[in-house]
Amino acid sequence: MASITMVNMSNKKVKSVELPARLVSEEKAHLLHTAVVNQLANKRAGTAATKSKAEARGGGKKPWRQKGTGRARAGSNRSPLWRGGGTTFGPQPRDYSYTLPKKMKKAALAAAFATKVSEKKLILLDTLSLAEPKTKMMSAMLEKLGVNESALVLLASENKNVSLASRNIPSVKVLRMQNINVYDFLRYRYLVTTQEALSVMEEVYGK
Repeated sequence: MASITMVNMSNKKVKSVELPARLVSEEKAHLLHTAVVNQLANKRAGTAATKSKAEARGGGKKPWRQKGTGRARAGSNRSPLWRGGGTTFGPQPRDYSYTLPKKMKKAALAAAFATKVSEKKLILLDTLSLAEPKTKMMSAMLEKLGVNESALVLLASENKNVSLASRNIPSVKVLRMQNINVYDFLRYRYLVTTQEALSVMEEVYGK
């Protein structure tokens, strides 16, 4: 097992914590890639659409009689062969989402956590709470922790003051454990979490 130093909000050492072996040893790039592709696919709106001959406006009247004009037969001026006509086999709204196997999803999250540990970008707090929902208080705390790049703050449960204090900081995102995902793990440089959240992660993803 690897160990990490737990600190308080003033960046003072509290104690050393042993991390579960699975959460620090599974840096699997293919799992991370698979999970990110899945998440981005699930976000796709899939709204691209074109009108077929039946959907294009007009075309109610036969352009000319069937025989005797010397021209090719035509039943509608909304044929795909005509300007302004419908599109043949054009795109229609579709659902791009799909579900990853549960074991693969858990393994990918464990691998994402292991990446933060190996990069030394994991900051473990004994507790995280703010007296008021003030952006300057959140910024000051992150500065003390040495967070000089983007950060994902992971909480075990709802913390209104922390959420409100962080929403005006573009480079910081607050997530609760039930919303954890690989994309945000990799998108943000630092992972700031608490002992409580780590215990939940160990219970769910460390086995």
